[in-house]
Amino acid sequence: MIIARSPLRITLGGGGTDLPSYYQNHEGFLIAAAIDKYVYVTVMRPFTEGIYLKYSELEQVKSVEEVKHRIIREALRMQNLRTPQTEITTLADIPAGTGLGSSGSFTTALLKALYAHRRQLIHPQELAELACHIEIDRLGEPIGKQDQYIAAYGGLTCFTFHKDHSVTAVPLKLSMHTMFDLEDHILLFFNGYSRRAGGILKDQNTRTKSSDAEMLENLHFVKELGYRSKEALEAGNTTRFGELMHEHWEHKKRRSGGMSNPRIDEWYELGMRNGAVGGKLVGAGGGGFLMFYASDRSRLRDAMSKAGLEEVRFSFDFEGTKVVLS
Repeated sequence: MIIARSPLRITLGGGGTDLPSYYQNHEGFLIAAAIDKYVYVTVMRPFTEGIYLKYSELEQVKSVEEVKHRIIREALRMQNLRTPQTEITTLADIPAGTGLGSSGSFTTALLKALYAHRRQLIHPQELAELACHIEIDRLGEPIGKQDQYIAAYGGLTCFTFHKDHSVTAVPLKLSMHTMFDLEDHILLFFNGYSRRAGGILKDQNTRTKSSDAEMLENLHFVKELGYRSKEALEAGNTTRFGELMHEHWEHKKRRSGGMSNPRIDEWYELGMRNGAVGGKLVGAGGGGFLMFYASDRSRLRDAMSKAGLEEVRFSFDFEGTKVVLS
């Protein structure tokens, strides 16, 4: 049995510029951080022929073409299995559709497990590229490359998405003091909403492809905020980073009416009145996790708890997608 795990992520700046519709003309940049909440995938060889899948549904089929799970089907197709005899199970620390990049994490964990099962090595860069190929090229999902890359690499990483579709990954140069400060003062609160990012990202994709001036201006500004966030963090100015996160959220909401809603706005304002320097909704928008940088953690936790939001505590992950049992 092979068990692989892949970390979920939070975005620290520049989110949204990792979509091909943007970076192939303007180059994208963002900062992402892997966290110690994971998607797990197990792969083993059962005693009987066939494909056995256990995720939110159960599947038992004889051929790859019969597999309903789109990502698993494409990954198995690329394995060129002549006589399928595979059992795949998946589990996750956090539900899908909550803005933490679970789809990209699942795809990288699945590929890592399948490669390990065949005793093959795969480099993080190749792993991320292959995961993007499945989700973006083969399945046509209107998503970016951030989730697959940060899951594969781990850490706190700056990604540049080049016009030729290549990606450069460079670690964020933080002091240990700054890193611990971020772990202590970035707080995540689950707001109970679960959604798919596809609709919001599809709208962004369409408007970007059509050179919508308002959308492009918004994304240019968000990319600039990503560079400024990098500068603030590497200088150890975490309070400035929190302020930039607030500025990012204000611009992010303008991309689509589905980014937020009155309830989320109410919670966000509550946080800002109770110890938060800045914050945003993690992911494409519409629901999931509210993330704040807090100057007064106790006050913020108390306010969010009374509002009925559950905190999920985390540390950063520096291992990326890995095999944990083979």
